[in-house]
Amino acid sequence: MGRAKTSLEVPGLASEAEALWYDPVRWGAWVDGFGHVVELSKAWPADGRLTWNSLPGGRGRVMETVSSYEPRAGQTLSVEDSRLHGTQRVAFAPGPDEVTVTLELDYELKERNALTWLVDGLFVRREIAASLRRTLIRFARERRADTEADLIVSR
Repeated sequence: MGRAKTSLEVPGLASEAEALWYDPVRWGAWVDGFGHVVELSKAWPADGRLTWNSLPGGRGRVMETVSSYEPRAGQTLSVEDSRLHGTQRVAFAPGPDEVTVTLELDYELKERNALTWLVDGLFVRREIAASLRRTLIRFARERRADTEADLIVSR
């Protein structure tokens, strides 16, 4: 099983970062490869399932089912797409003026052969880690924009 993980500090409170993270209207701005929501349970993010389609050439149809959720701490999902299945975790760790967001994916490739370990180690894991990193970088950009907008509005 492979693992990719990345963390990034974003401004503000964990509750503010979490509100953005779980806002389906804004996912297209920061989730790497996100196309559109196909199905979203009413109980999301605490429970239920999200099904979404990626942009052309991406992951195809992605299904995410909530395994656990703790407000202002994070969420664990069972994820599956055409190439892999696994467990994705997002965690929010508050700091004095920022929150550290950690995104992690433990995965197993669906198509396996004698060279899977090599292909995964050289290409797939790197590709997944880069995707997680792009997601967090864009998320941080969105969060900073929200913070700047809040400052302008409060003047």
